[in-house]
Amino acid sequence: MSLYRELIVQREALDKQIESARAAEFDAVVSGIRQKMQTYGICLADLGLAPERGHPPRSSMRVAPKYVNPENPDQTWSGRGKAPKWMAGKDRADFLIQKARVRANGVLN
Repeated sequence: MSLYRELIVQREALDKQIESARAAEFDAVVSGIRQKMQTYGICLADLGLAPERGHPPRSSMRVAPKYVNPENPDQTWSGRGKAPKWMAGKDRADFLIQKARVRANGVLN
């Protein structure tokens, strides 16, 4: 076997030993780092490793209705998304829930 081929075989054996040693020490090193971070109150931002700020997750909470159909009070709209057919071509201010309460009660609630 040539010297070159012998060195390649040795390198492959060393690569396996390196990976085995890394795997054996990895958990202990990570545990030590976590312990030191907790002891000294270090967070990822202190290390310059804070997560990137993207778009915040959308809220899954429902939005309160802002408009009501005066002919059918069960039909409401929050003002988000496509406007309902019962509002088409009309002034949105006429459908505000606050105005509907005034019309129904004669006083502002």
